[in-house]
Amino acid sequence: MHFLLRLNKVEDFFMKKILVICLALILISGCNQIQKRVDSATDAETKKLEKFLNKSEEFLKIELGIPDEEILNSDGKKILVYYDSKLKVKCERRFQIKNTKVISFTSKGCW
Repeated sequence: MHFLLRLNKVEDFFMKKILVICLALILISGCNQIQKRVDSATDAETKKLEKFLNKSEEFLKIELGIPDEEILNSDGKKILVYYDSKLKVKCERRFQIKNTKVISFTSKGCW
């Protein structure tokens, strides 16, 4: 009887170990799926904003509307900032302007 109790404990230990490994695999695969979706959305956002590079400030304003903020940085370059939010996630797009042309952009939290 004592031997059977000990065998059950060993079986329980291995079953718990297998369960933990299975759960870890499920979580890892789920995280990979989320990462793929985030990467895809980021790529789409980048492609969307790349069309503004080397275009005029006026074209940007026609396409995206009046910016929420206009900043003049220490280099004398203008930065136009657009804010948006989806599902309470704040999105910020910044476009750097030099000589009325868009020279760069950044995007945070946009998808």
